[in-house]
Amino acid sequence: MSKKSRESRQAKATPAAKGGGKRARPGRASRDRARRKLTMTVAVIALAAIVIGGGTYGYLRLQRDKEPSVIVKDRATVETSKGTFVMELYPTLAPNTVANFEKLAKAGFYDGLVWHRVEDWVVQTGDPTGTGTGGSEDNIALEIAEGLSNVRGAVGMARRGDDRNSANSQFYIIKSDATSLDRAYAVFGLVLEGLDVVDKLAVGDKMIKVTVEAGEAPK
Repeated sequence: MSKKSRESRQAKATPAAKGGGKRARPGRASRDRARRKLTMTVAVIALAAIVIGGGTYGYLRLQRDKEPSVIVKDRATVETSKGTFVMELYPTLAPNTVANFEKLAKAGFYDGLVWHRVEDWVVQTGDPTGTGTGGSEDNIALEIAEGLSNVRGAVGMARRGDDRNSANSQFYIIKSDATSLDRAYAVFGLVLEGLDVVDKLAVGDKMIKVTVEAGEAPK
């Protein structure tokens, strides 16, 4: 092969190689952009996982902590035949509902009552007859607290379906989100500890004792 022929063949091959070299720089930039996009995507997915993992239970906590300087948080310890759980009550957000619950608890009204309703999404108690048709003497008006929703762990007042102002002593605890009840039933608390105990409750299990403790007044 002549020198001229070899140079000619080399000249034809070299531009492709050089061109490949020139294209490598945009390729690296493209890969960098792809890596940045992937990093952002992973970050978004991680954030979504945190939000979803916390669920609306976390959202409820966020809402009731929105103005910590003005929200009083009382506590109610509920001893049952399946164990003990602790509820946080919000007299600042639902003053009449919390006052009614605490009055009954301090009088020993709830001690010894059974959980008469247990479903996959809710448990309910507070009826002296154990049938779901009874209650205490005084009804209270429906009280809707902004930011409190019927999500897992929420504590709300039961009532007759045909009377929004018929709540008295029966209350429920949400096991699985039921936000369709919002603005129709009064939420006044949240289970802070022992949701696993709530999940284990069965019809006929007893509330042995309910003890309430007042929170600190805002300064």
